[in-house]
Parts: sequence; structure tokens; C-alpha cells
Amino acid sequence: MFPIRLLLAGLLLAGALPSARAGEAAPLATIPSLDLPRYLGRWHEIAKYPNRFQKQCAGDTSADYSAAAPGRVTVVNRCRRADGSFDEAVGEARQIGAADSPKLEVRFAPAWLGFLPFVWGDYWIVALDDDYRLAIVSEPHRDYLWVLSRTPTIDPAAWAHVRETLATQGFDLDRVELSRQGGEPAVR
Repeated sequence: MFPIRLLLAGLLLAGALPSARAGEAAPLATIPSLDLPRYLGRWHEIAKYPNRFQKQCAGDTSADYSAAAPGRVTVVNRCRRADGSFDEAVGEARQIGAADSPKLEVRFAPAWLGFLPFVWGDYWIVALDDDYRLAIVSEPHRDYLWVLSRTPTIDPAAWAHVRETLATQGFDLDRVELSRQGGEPAVR
């Protein structure tokens, strides 16, 4: 199955375990509010923290979000493997808290396991431009990170701003890996 399912299962476990890290950064801040209908649609992966769940992804990683029940979203993650084939996983996200909450949880486990808290992984939107074109997503412990864009690539000026935001939020810039879109790095 698609590695992003496993990734989200890992997020889930990371969120379920208490943090015992010495010298941990300040609590992760999210955006103040999210207009969920505006957030729906296709997002392309620009960068991420490398993780074992996406090792087979050679590039062209994207996520499609579409409305489901109120406060719920259908998630379709897709990436191209080195052999040119595609992996795809279908999951569900749910908003936590108010209707404008930037904190979501995502599940790629079967729906019948949805009652188990540990099958849900945190999906926090920590940065989002006013036009809903560029987003940074993580989880409370900063173990996972994705930079997403409505376009497959971004320019170096936008990337510089993303890096500044990541540094301000306490992310390790040395861990950030640029994704590949269309066979090239996603920052052009």
C-alpha cells in the first residue's frame, strides 16, 4: 500500500506518545484560523523532512483534498515511484475543535478502525499565505514536515521566505529535503 498511509500512522504514533525531549523548542504555533473550503483542492509537495513512509516516492508527490461530511475531508495522496508507476492512498481528515481550526487529524487506516485514537495523526497547518497557495504542515513535535504549494514548483524568493518561517518555528533546516516535481527540484 501507499507509504503515506504508513507515514500518517507514524504521525499518529508520534502524536500519541508523550514528549521527553530535553531542550525541546517552544510549542508549535499554528495559523489563527483555517477556511477549510478554500484549503480543499490539489497541493504539490515542495519539501519535506525525509521519512521512511515515503522512501519509494521518487517525485511528483501531491495531495488532493475534497469535502466529505461537515468538518471532514477525503484525502488522496499520490506519488511517482522510480519505475514510473504511481502509488495512491485514500484517507480521511477531520478538523479538531471549531469549524475554523487549523488543527486536523488524518487517518489512512480502514474506516472501521476510526474509533481508535492511535489511527489518527496530527496534521497542523503552521503557515499559510493569504491566497491559500503555499502551506507548511507539521505536527506538535516537529518530527514530520511538509511544504505544500498549489503549483508543482515555487521560485527561490518564495523558498527563502519558507525557510525563514521554518527557522522561526523551530524546524531543523538541515533536515529539509526538496521534493522533485516533473523530474526537477521543486524550487526553480
